Parts: sequence; structure tokens; C-alpha cells
Amino acid sequence: MTNAVVPPAWAERLLRLLLAPADREIVSGDLLEAYRDDVHPARGRRRADLWYIRQVAWFAWRAAWLWGALLAAAVIGRDVLDRLSPTTEFYARSLVSTYTAIGIFVCAGLMAAWRSHSVAAGTLIGALTGAFAAVIVEVASLGQLAIWHDPHTLAMIDASGGLSEVFFLPLIVIVPGTMCATIGAVLGRGLAWSMRSRLSD
Repeated sequence: MTNAVVPPAWAERLLRLLLAPADREIVSGDLLEAYRDDVHPARGRRRADLWYIRQVAWFAWRAAWLWGALLAAAVIGRDVLDRLSPTTEFYARSLVSTYTAIGIFVCAGLMAAWRSHSVAAGTLIGALTGAFAAVIVEVASLGQLAIWHDPHTLAMIDASGGLSEVFFLPLIVIVPGTMCATIGAVLGRGLAWSMRSRLSD
């Protein structure tokens, strides 16, 4: 094998972005070696590239799944609360839901940037958090509608924003959520830099 046998450049950059500085050379080097020496000769270029992309996707999943699950749980919990305890005053609930989501996105970005020393990594994890949560919420919402679709339930859904909010809001939230994650990432990068400066003094 020659050095010309390399995985997609964008996937390699993404992998390094997701890793802590101490792990970048080791992990990316090990994957590159496996790609060149084992996977590419056995599977060919296209399937080897897919293998490498799957490995990178696994690292992305590991970095974002918990935050996505927490966000989805918060959204689904709010939906269940609205169903079990109907109200005509949604301000307080909306406030709690909004700040909970903001907190999750900010923490996701902060922790990712702290670990990787990269604002871009925090932004990416924020976007993935929103995307993962949206998928979970959409599936859960479809399941709930399949089970509970009586007139009372549909009336409660209409009162709290309607079906359009149920299915489109999780997707719309990805953009402002990613912005919140970027703010958290800036904080996380600053904290990581500050800690490194103190340790080097």
C-alpha cells in the first residue's frame, strides 16, 4: 500500500475534530493503518471509504447521543405533562422547556469544546444533539399519536400549538440550538485554554 491510499479527507478531518488532542494522532493513525493495510485491500476503495465513514459516525454518535437523549426526554416529558395535566396557560411551561433546551445545548457545546479544545467541535456536537433529539421526538410523537388519537388528545395538541409544532419544532430548534452550543463551545474552549495555561506555568 502507498500513501495515496487514504480515506476521504473530510472524514479524517471530522474524526480529528471529535477527538481530544491527546488521542488525535493515536486514534486517527490506528484507523488509517487499518484502512490501508486491512480494509482497503480486502474491500476496495468504495467499501473501505464507507467503513471509515462508519467509524467516524460512531465517534460522533458517542459524543452526542447522551445530549440528544436528554433533549428528547425533556421535549417528550413536556408533551406528556401537557397531555396528563391540561392547561390554558403555557407561559411557565414554555419558559422551563426553553431554558432546559438552552442549558442542554450549551452544556453539549461546552463539554465537546473542553474535551477537544475546538469551538468547531462544540458547534458540531450541538447540531448533532439537535438532530438526534429530533429523530427521537418524531418517532415518539408518531407512536403517541398511533396510541392516543381520541378527540380530547387532538384538542389538547391543537391547544398547545397543533401537529405542525409537534413535528416541525424539533427540526427548527436545531438552528438556534446549534447557536447556543457554539456559545457553550466558546466558553469550553476558553476554560480549556485557561487550564492549559495554568498547568504550563
